[in-house]
Amino acid sequence: MTRRTLTSPKLSRPSGVFAHGVSVADAKLVYVSGMLARDASGAIVGVGDVRVQTEQCLQNIAAVLELEGATLADVIRVTVYIRNMDDFAGIHEVRARHFRGDARPASTMVEISRFTEPDALIEIEAIAAVSRAG
Repeated sequence: MTRRTLTSPKLSRPSGVFAHGVSVADAKLVYVSGMLARDASGAIVGVGDVRVQTEQCLQNIAAVLELEGATLADVIRVTVYIRNMDDFAGIHEVRARHFRGDARPASTMVEISRFTEPDALIEIEAIAAVSRAG
């Protein structure tokens, strides 16, 4: 699989932990549904703390990716839904620990009014690209 991070000199530098785009060749795609910050029992963790909830969302995504032999480094796109855009910096602080260098995914972040769980502050869905041999 060939992965290439796309950063256009015609655009301003990304304001967070993401790339302008990502291209992949000869890969199998893995689509991960939106993940809330639920632990294995189904309870929301980190109530009131977007950093803790972001970490749990990413751990949940990693658990799904593991089923296909993938990791967060294989994520090429995320869509992030948040309750408060003021949490942008805290979310990207956590993302920076997981998405580094050329492993930064393309990304969209949208503020929404509510989730299916009242204590949820963030939901993240992902698309990963893994080697067809893997």
